[in-house]
Amino acid sequence: MILIVDDLKENILSLKSFLELHKFKVDTASSGEEALKKVLRATYALIILDVQMPGMDGFEVAEAIAGYSKAKDTPIIFLSAVSVDKRFIAKGYASGGIDYVTKPFDPDILLLKVKTFYRIHEQKKELKDIQDQLRKELEFRKFAEVALNDMNRKLEQRVTERTDELRKSNELLEKKNTELQQFAYVSSHDLKEPLRKIQIFTNLIQDRYLKGNTDAGYYIDRVISASSRMTALINDVLEYSQLTFDAEYQEVNLNRLLSEILADLDLLIQEKKATIHVPVFPFISAVPVQMRQLFQNLLSNALKFSRTDAPPEINIRFELVSQLSTQPTAVPAMEATYCRIEIEDNGIGFEENYLDRIFTIFQRLHSVEQYEGTGIGLAIVKKIVENHHGLIDARSEPGKGSTFIIVLPLQQALTETSIT
Repeated sequence: MILIVDDLKENILSLKSFLELHKFKVDTASSGEEALKKVLRATYALIILDVQMPGMDGFEVAEAIAGYSKAKDTPIIFLSAVSVDKRFIAKGYASGGIDYVTKPFDPDILLLKVKTFYRIHEQKKELKDIQDQLRKELEFRKFAEVALNDMNRKLEQRVTERTDELRKSNELLEKKNTELQQFAYVSSHDLKEPLRKIQIFTNLIQDRYLKGNTDAGYYIDRVISASSRMTALINDVLEYSQLTFDAEYQEVNLNRLLSEILADLDLLIQEKKATIHVPVFPFISAVPVQMRQLFQNLLSNALKFSRTDAPPEINIRFELVSQLSTQPTAVPAMEATYCRIEIEDNGIGFEENYLDRIFTIFQRLHSVEQYEGTGIGLAIVKKIVENHHGLIDARSEPGKGSTFIIVLPLQQALTETSIT
């Protein structure tokens, strides 16, 4: 909006009409005092100010406007038909005007000046609005940064506290776990002595006093069978607890190890009329005694859980892979970092929804009457694989056999490790 200030109504009317004809919004004041009041209440893009007016003249009004922070940047064009001397023009610029137009004026020239100063003011206003917005955004970002830093500091403190809590919990858990493992080892070891005496004296009773006594012999046989199962259970618990002790990785010849295991199982293999196919394995970095336990348990299970209508056939295969995954991804030997081993049998199999259960200690899918065992063998296998930073999985279908898949690193990162 443009404010016209003039004490002559005819001047206001003609100039107002002229500007409104060119689509400008116009306000008017007939004195300096009225103009100042309007400037305090409203914002103007341009002020056209007459110089000679009763009361406050144009120069005084301009100086007063320049003192208002709200209006100090409003452009002022002085318009005068009397004060045309250079000293008045100089005074007009000194009092805050941006132009001084003398009457009679050229309407086109005045219109050009009005449009120019109006546009400049609007551009300055837009720039100021942008600056204000940028300043607000900067203040907001500073505030957000402070809040974020404070949040990060609190989060870091919480993470530190939580990490310390977890460390203490892990230390306590590790201590309790070690104590429990030592207790299991000591308890199992100590249980073997009285159990050995039970077996010895039971056999003596059976041999010396129960010959011909069928009923008593039956019950003694039950005692001997139960004590044998107890001995197997204690031995398995001892083996499981010993998996937590310090162990040293070595270069293991799996071919020789499997040959020795098959020699140990020779009687059972002949009894079952089993066929076992073994490839030529590469050397791997492992704990020898634990590798023996692993293959011993898996092969024993494959022989034990065989079908009655077909002799056991066990296929052992391997491939070299580059990823720790049970999925087959064979690569050239120079690119390999893992050995993926499959032990496949044609036995009774199992439902795959029991997969997690078979690797859990003391979990069995069959009763003792059906198949002997303690329910620890596959838990030992899983623990050994974990100790060697590997993976184990299985595929099976009832009546069609099972395949156990083991993935082991060819080389271990450390030569000695505390296995937990």
